[in-house]
Amino acid sequence: MTPQPFTVSDVMTKMVVAVQPGTEFKEIVAAMERWQVTAVPVVEGEGRVVGVVSEADLLFKEEFHDHRLGLVEQLRRLDATAKAGSHRAEDLMTSPVVTVAPDASLPQAARLMAAHRVKRLPVVDESSIIQGIVSRSDLLKVFLRPDDHLAAVVRHDVVEYVFPPSQGRVEVRVDAGVVTLSGEVRDTALIPLAARLALAVEGVVDVRCEFNGKAEA
Repeated sequence: MTPQPFTVSDVMTKMVVAVQPGTEFKEIVAAMERWQVTAVPVVEGEGRVVGVVSEADLLFKEEFHDHRLGLVEQLRRLDATAKAGSHRAEDLMTSPVVTVAPDASLPQAARLMAAHRVKRLPVVDESSIIQGIVSRSDLLKVFLRPDDHLAAVVRHDVVEYVFPPSQGRVEVRVDAGVVTLSGEVRDTALIPLAARLALAVEGVVDVRCEFNGKAEA
């Protein structure tokens, strides 16, 4: 049995602050301030996500008010100028929106964020109905798992699988997310496999193998 990876649904924020397409500019700003968020999904109907309004979208208006920018330069930036003249979510939002499924893995979500240069993703079901929001900080939550919990997971999901009693006695220590495997094993060819599986456990920072008094990477 290999360690079961965390999915987006395990770490996402389920309480979502969202606005409708007709929500006014000041209402959006007020919602962001009240709930201390930097972006809000725009939803319609039963919760279908149609876009996202971020602080960056809203700041186009503030930038347009900066008289230090020349009029010609402002007019060149057509997209920014259009958003600066808008006052409803449907005109301010970024669309189409990049979303992620609840059962996506954390690496998949991280790759989506990196590829599209976004800090958060709406989590939607197969009908594009919003289920939550996942942010960069959410993806890091797995590294807050206590050391004793990580040790228990590594023992159960890795050591008992790779090194049954007939293969030897293996000890597991975890300090600040770093796993140390030590002891004696009969089949040393299994050590690299154990190290890879331990490193795959969500929340593990690194793995060190110190079998028979010799340190191995």
